Amino acid sequence: MTNKFTVMSPEEAASFIKNDHNVGFSGFTAAGCPKAVPAAIARKAEAEHAKGNPFKIGMFTGASTGDSIDGNLTRANAVKFRTPYQSNKELRQSMNSGETAYFDLHLSHLAQMIRYGFLGKVDVAIIEAADVNESGEIIPTCGVGIAPTICQCAEKIIIELNRKHPAATRGMHDIYTPADPPLRREIPIYKANDRIGTPYIKVEPSKILGIVETELENEGGAFTPEDEITMRIGDNVAGFLVNEMAQGRIPKSFLPVQSGVGNIANAVLGAMGGNTSIPEFNIYTEVIQDAVITLMKQNRVRFASGCSLTVSNPTINEIYGNLDFFKDKLLLRPQELSNNPEVIRRLGLITINTALEADIFANINSTHVVGTKMMNGIGGSGDFTRNAYLSIFTTPSVAKGTQISAIVPMVSHHDHSEHSVSVLITEHGVADLRGKSPAQRAHEIIENCAHPEYRQLLRDYLKLGKGHTPHDLKSCFAFHNAFNETGDMHNAKF
Repeated sequence: MTNKFTVMSPEEAASFIKNDHNVGFSGFTAAGCPKAVPAAIARKAEAEHAKGNPFKIGMFTGASTGDSIDGNLTRANAVKFRTPYQSNKELRQSMNSGETAYFDLHLSHLAQMIRYGFLGKVDVAIIEAADVNESGEIIPTCGVGIAPTICQCAEKIIIELNRKHPAATRGMHDIYTPADPPLRREIPIYKANDRIGTPYIKVEPSKILGIVETELENEGGAFTPEDEITMRIGDNVAGFLVNEMAQGRIPKSFLPVQSGVGNIANAVLGAMGGNTSIPEFNIYTEVIQDAVITLMKQNRVRFASGCSLTVSNPTINEIYGNLDFFKDKLLLRPQELSNNPEVIRRLGLITINTALEADIFANINSTHVVGTKMMNGIGGSGDFTRNAYLSIFTTPSVAKGTQISAIVPMVSHHDHSEHSVSVLITEHGVADLRGKSPAQRAHEIIENCAHPEYRQLLRDYLKLGKGHTPHDLKSCFAFHNAFNETGDMHNAKF
């Protein structure tokens, strides 16, 4: 029911966006992101630049977006700043060249930072919706992100009403915003399937500038298929968890699971679902991927709470075509809830995230290639890792053939400290780091996780160090220096 609001074209909507505005976008990954209006803003930017006029906007999003937002606006040179996470190649190049200001944030922090005014005002929020009524009740599509907060804080709101997403998804969302200090109380989520909020985002109708009607497919590409490496990593994770159950360190009823995004995460979930020694389990995560939906159909996942349905287009169409089956098994929340440290600690999550590189003392780099070039961002990995019941990081042991070792003497950028990492797993094995000194952790990681071609180099490095954490500061970046100079970490010299 939308007759109260003005229906407008994407170009008419874009006319409300001015140079130097801060714009908030709904969604989390490409799921739930508006598409038509951002593309029109990019065209407006190009036209303004052609006239010699400045046109750039600040961008608040839930996490990464599709090409319609990050790609179009970067190519139009229309991005003043960007936060909190991205995965677009062209935006990455712009950030690493210094053209675009980017601040990398823990995803659970962004909404409250906007509400507290730490990041400036939100001029306009652009929200993809499955439905909106005259009372100002907005039903998000398949990704929530920071939409409730930007709707609350924005001066004006533009709704992109996408008919590809049925209004019948009403009831699949749990919208709740914690009170701000000093009035904040506990978040009353005690089980993954607890519902504590409303099935819609409530806004003052007068803030809605208008509605842009679309029928656009999600920008949800399929993940890279599993290969031998990711399957071995998945099997190692599943085997480790089975052993933890046998040792009584994980309850026989199991615990809720958080898993990061990408092909390794899908492989890990697939291996867990295929191991019948692991009982059916619940998911409490940010990104619900194809593997979760597959396991749900196999009765291996009972319930999944997340911030977005980051699935392929065939899978989202399958979900929408079978809402009677999926609707009471899926719940989408704002990232302030999906990634909330209080809830993560209370539920006792097993968290499984991917490292870009790890050092021999279990410090993790999730974000920077060779210490200087941003890849994507920290995302929610810190939210989950620091507060987990059991925090696991996975990574292939090598990249670019074997020219890069993911296990290095010292990480070139530090995102997660040794104090937050319980277990490191590669295709070669498992390093259980709990209760071990730095030197003991180093031996565990070298012998169980490092690629065999790099183990002796890492042993040689370890012999150079002294002290509680036996680093040698003259040689700790020898792997990275060798790669920068020769393109191959095998050539490291101590």
